[in-house]
Amino acid sequence: MQVNRENLWSDWRHYPGWKPDYPSFKETLDGGQAFCWFQVSENSYEGIVVNIPLRLKWESPHHILWSSPQNIAATADTFLKSYLGEEASYQKYYDNLPWRSDQHLNRCMKQFPKLRILNQPFEETLLGFLCSATKQIVQIKEMLKLLRQRFGQSVATDFARLPTWHELTQVSEQALRDCKFGFRAANIIKSAAVIEQSPDLFKNLSSLSYSETKKILCTLPGVGEKVADCVTLFGCGKLDAFPVDTWITKAMKHHYRLEDWKSPQIAHFGRKHFGNFAGLAQQFLFAWERNQSGK
Repeated sequence: MQVNRENLWSDWRHYPGWKPDYPSFKETLDGGQAFCWFQVSENSYEGIVVNIPLRLKWESPHHILWSSPQNIAATADTFLKSYLGEEASYQKYYDNLPWRSDQHLNRCMKQFPKLRILNQPFEETLLGFLCSATKQIVQIKEMLKLLRQRFGQSVATDFARLPTWHELTQVSEQALRDCKFGFRAANIIKSAAVIEQSPDLFKNLSSLSYSETKKILCTLPGVGEKVADCVTLFGCGKLDAFPVDTWITKAMKHHYRLEDWKSPQIAHFGRKHFGNFAGLAQQFLFAWERNQSGK
């Protein structure tokens, strides 16, 4: 007998810890820091983080709703509180950014006033950004979706988690290419082998500085400055990281007069100018630039 997947989900529940406007809600989930969320209606997303299927729905700034399979609702509730972060912490982060003296940052923050950095699982984030070279967000999502479907373990009806690094050592490069990974397949296979051979490589990353964390990440095949900064920010919670991609290069050129600056120079400027929460500032700049281009 066919199971109705909707009957497996819990009722919608109010999430009180985040009260975003719709642009901030959408940009947080679908703005390039995570690749596990898929829009299923005008104001709702569905995804799986690690092994937890989730739904998030925006109804108003005071009504963010969530749902999960009924059998893991308690686990999902606890996870969301960590994943989405605390209101008090984010108010402190916003207050410490130089928006009072930086007119462009002020403008970006007004457009996405409740934008957040998701507290993502490290290894999932690393895998996602290893797929990111020369790829758009929608393409990275599709690659990881295929990887889940073909090599991930099923955790609920129509949901499979990503394969672990150990499981990836059993996958061939051609099989990854068949999942649309292209040249990235070789780097993922090589990185999986390195991680398998060095099980303590990522031990205690949370206690290391931004520069120490980045140095370790850059030892992996396929991890350069940009990927390392993205993983350091989004997967390790080092908010002083300042990833530089084409959108940020454009923003810094047009609004901060950094014409002809190289990416490492821009990253250094960003960390100095925006301070301890430079990574959050980067997301505001990135969101504004990308949305302005769409207009």
